[in-house]
Amino acid sequence: MIAKVERMSDSPDNRLDLRISDIDRDRAAGVLREAHAQGRITVDELDERLTSVYNAKTFADLVPVTRDLPATQDAAAAAAAPARRRIGGTPRFKLSLAILGGASRDGQWVVPPEYTAVATLGGIKLDMRDATFAEAETTIKAVAVMGGMEITVPEDADVEIGAFGLMGGVDHGGEGPGAPGAPRIRITGVAVMGGIEVKRAPARQSPKGASPKGELPSSG
Repeated sequence: MIAKVERMSDSPDNRLDLRISDIDRDRAAGVLREAHAQGRITVDELDERLTSVYNAKTFADLVPVTRDLPATQDAAAAAAAPARRRIGGTPRFKLSLAILGGASRDGQWVVPPEYTAVATLGGIKLDMRDATFAEAETTIKAVAVMGGMEITVPEDADVEIGAFGLMGGVDHGGEGPGAPGAPRIRITGVAVMGGIEVKRAPARQSPKGASPKGELPSSG
């Protein structure tokens, strides 16, 4: 496994270059329709701006169409509100441990400010795409010794990877800036004759109130 060494800047300007989803376009379109209902823009302006919204590729493309509206300073800020709602909660687990076996944690759970995952001659899957975060910043300490670890982060998260490989590999595929207001995740640690993979994935449509999947074996 070959670790990628390229790093992306996490400046606000680069965050605006993040690709947007259909949900983000619909949210910006809602801002425009509300502005039209309030008489702030004309029908022609609404049509023109809606065309721009549905042709937009990044958050930066959404900024000009809502910049002059009081409902939001820009579309990126509007998109950040749902991301901020993922911050908060009381964590129950702080550790995943797999020795000569496997462990996983996914579903709807609260990620603590610091979380440790250790895989020795075993494997761990740590999935945060449907999780909420106790604080805006989280540090994941990942240690894989002759084992493997798969870490899935939300597609809009701000991710920094500081883990390294010692006769092993760390995949930086999920590293990069995130959407404004989204969780910031730092991944540190080491892979010794093993591997750590970090990837992004969109949230799954989990039933509201579903319990997080447990770990076997694990310590929490």
